[in-house]
Amino acid sequence: MINNDPKDLLEFPCLFQFKAMGLAGDTFKHAIVAAASKYVVVAQDAVKCRPSGKGTYQSVSVLVTLLNYEQLTSIYAEMRLVAGLKMLL
Repeated sequence: MINNDPKDLLEFPCLFQFKAMGLAGDTFKHAIVAAASKYVVVAQDAVKCRPSGKGTYQSVSVLVTLLNYEQLTSIYAEMRLVAGLKMLL
């Protein structure tokens, strides 16, 4: 039998990249980083931004070390509350 429990898909501690797409600008970027920073340490060089072709949107990638599944779900929940968020991977 296959175990489909999402907690068993990752082995902790692990590196995990969150990617959020939203409105262009520093406000969105800082809000995404702040959401992750509530639960883990986010290094400056672990944050990458890429603008959309027209510059209206941007993707913000944040690479962090997760110690447990609760950090993963808490960060996703916090990021979903960020104003201007269009998509979260």
